[in-house]
Amino acid sequence: MPPAPVPPVLGVVLAGGLSRRMGGGDKPLRILGGRTLLDRVVSRFAPQCAAGLILNLNGDADRVPNFPGLIVPDGVPAHPGPLAGILAGLDHAAVHHPEVRHVASVSGDAPFLPPDLVARLAAAARGDSIVMAASGAREHFTVALWPVALRADLRHALVEREERRVGAFLRRHGAVAVSWPTEPLDPFMNINTPEDLAAAEAVLARLEP
Repeated sequence: MPPAPVPPVLGVVLAGGLSRRMGGGDKPLRILGGRTLLDRVVSRFAPQCAAGLILNLNGDADRVPNFPGLIVPDGVPAHPGPLAGILAGLDHAAVHHPEVRHVASVSGDAPFLPPDLVARLAAAARGDSIVMAASGAREHFTVALWPVALRADLRHALVEREERRVGAFLRRHGAVAVSWPTEPLDPFMNINTPEDLAAAEAVLARLEP
């Protein structure tokens, strides 16, 4: 029997952070193997998102001229973290894509995302549960499938309770994890420091000799 079709999902690439550990600037625009990290994320993620992609980015949108979708800033002030970017994606889906029930989020610094990411997360979704990715013994809180129906609760958490920890919100909603192997590489390897970027170059050399 063929696998069940994946309902249309809107993808949001999270790039609204301050990149302090990388020395500031737009971390997704760092170069890996001649291409930006963002370009590598988009090339893997976009084919999985039937409703298209948006980029959560704060400040001047002109610094990312080639993104193949809309650029949506945080709707909550003061850079409260990834939950604000996820809320921006849920709000955008509710207003512009009423047919979409889920938003898939990934970070803009994860260049090796698996091609079955959205399909496997969607297959594990039940009702209004959040489904997140895992690899090895690590859960990846910002790589997840979020029901649009949770947007009001997420806004309340951010604005009224000043919640900033993605993991705490996930636990409160009983998020479930779907795991991927870490060999021959961890598909959720993300780039936080110059050392991480050098390690990713070594991985890329094995994949694209």
